[in-house]
Amino acid sequence: MTNLAGKIAYKPISLGLGAAAGALSGLIFKQIWTRAAHDQHTPTATDEHRGWGEVLAAAALQGAIFALVKAAISRGGATGIRKATGRWPT
Repeated sequence: MTNLAGKIAYKPISLGLGAAAGALSGLIFKQIWTRAAHDQHTPTATDEHRGWGEVLAAAALQGAIFALVKAAISRGGATGIRKATGRWPT
């Protein structure tokens, strides 16, 4: 399989893994926020009843969790592709 063909073949898999990472990281964030803040409702940027610190802390935590989960899922997917095809996806 050529490099271009490999990229084209991996693209749908990559998109699916990204969607799964987004969904999973959202669930993880909600669980962590609920336990840490003892609050079922996560703050949003436009929530007028939340302070800057709480909104920014929630956003930073959510971003960190998303990046970690996305990297783990993407790395696992790439490893699986290499095991299946013998080539690392690029």
